[in-house]
Amino acid sequence: MTEPNSSSKVRTVVGCGLLALGIAVFAVRLSHEGAYAMPRGANLFGGLGALLLGAVLVWPATPRGLGWLALAASPVVLFFGLYATMAELEEVVSLYATDSAGAPAELRLWIVDREDGEWVGMPRTKAVEHSLDGARLQLLRNGETRCVVPVLYEDRTTVKAIHALKVDKYAVARGAAAIGLYPREARETAVSLRLDPCPGG
Repeated sequence: MTEPNSSSKVRTVVGCGLLALGIAVFAVRLSHEGAYAMPRGANLFGGLGALLLGAVLVWPATPRGLGWLALAASPVVLFFGLYATMAELEEVVSLYATDSAGAPAELRLWIVDREDGEWVGMPRTKAVEHSLDGARLQLLRNGETRCVVPVLYEDRTTVKAIHALKVDKYAVARGAAAIGLYPREARETAVSLRLDPCPGG
């Protein structure tokens, strides 16, 4: 028994959309100057997952059951893929650090400017895992790499102020906050880091 034509069309449309999204996850990062930042973790999952499910859905010989499984899984991949793409639409910087095992790590971060310097924010566990406070690290911003020393701030006044600046600057943050996917105010576990120039340049 052949699959209804309407179902086949739905699979094809969803598949083409996922393929386009998968490509966008990787392509959007080309809009930033400097070395290409390969997606990692959940972002990589979103990109590769969208490509894989998209290929399954558009392939004419895909078994009907496998096609329905791919459709059922597509909302999860869609979420991660959209987030991975939209988070890179505005300014993103790379902070080159090391993880707890001493392996190189590239942290992709939103950044804001204040009269007292450049600021980023993240969960405290992430800052501690990468030993950011007081380390001499390389920052890639606007295609230029330079040495910075992150200074960690945990006081709630500073953390809330920096988070508010991020929400004000990034349309994606405001949109995600409107649907509950991003906090409007800084969480209790969040910290802020001021990126000071390294002494002596």
